[in-house]
Amino acid sequence: MAATDDIAIVELWPDDAQAGLLLSTEAHWNQNEADWRTFLTDGIVFGVRDGAQLGATAALLPYSAGNAWISMVLVTASWRRRGIATKLVDACLDAARKRGLTTWLDATPAGAAVYGPLGFTPTIELRRLRLANAGSGAGASLVTASIDEFIARDRRTIGFERGRLLRAFHGRPGSRLVSDGDAVALVRDGRTARQIGPVFANDATSALALVESIARSERGPLIIDAVHSQTNFVNGLTGAGWSIERPFQRMRQGPPTTQATELPFAVAGPEFG
Repeated sequence: MAATDDIAIVELWPDDAQAGLLLSTEAHWNQNEADWRTFLTDGIVFGVRDGAQLGATAALLPYSAGNAWISMVLVTASWRRRGIATKLVDACLDAARKRGLTTWLDATPAGAAVYGPLGFTPTIELRRLRLANAGSGAGASLVTASIDEFIARDRRTIGFERGRLLRAFHGRPGSRLVSDGDAVALVRDGRTARQIGPVFANDATSALALVESIARSERGPLIIDAVHSQTNFVNGLTGAGWSIERPFQRMRQGPPTTQATELPFAVAGPEFG
């Protein structure tokens, strides 16, 4: 690998999905090839190559109302501690500034210490939880929810519209959009575990009941990225056998463009917001 000052940052394309998947798999992340194709098709993904090898990435995924998400900041093990991730994030921020976008990200505690000096300010905290073994796949039947209503509710919780992303999630093989009373959730495939989220409900009791029904009707491991301030929901999950894996800090650089009017119980994931 060349010295950091000499690295060439390039823009990646949809045919780089497999190479990106190798990077996120090395990091033991849950993204699958469909996730990578979303970033490469709908977003701007920067990378660094060494010959035919893709060794580092960072993605900027634009949403509506002047907002964008930064994620997929990955560096292969042998290239770390050379400032490559910082250069790739700078490329994302530069692309966002040129487009007049407010940028968001969900950072690990170590990442939050890096992004703070770059002008990112904290908003909500998240907790990733895992259920190692879901039910038998024979749980109570759930009502199929309306994707249009789900998109409208998502807009109220995040403050801007993400219909293209949510429709893409909903249209993937194996995805489920289910509701129980006022609670509604999306369930989709990941590389190693099924992901539940976003989750919306009027109260923690309803949200927990829906997640419990989903867990009974699924097989294998599940993950969920819960909003930390939804205390009763998080405590209910841990009491039901979910284990907390790691925290994330949601951060924003730039002015808020719209105002969220509802707090979700779980989000789509740290890579998507």
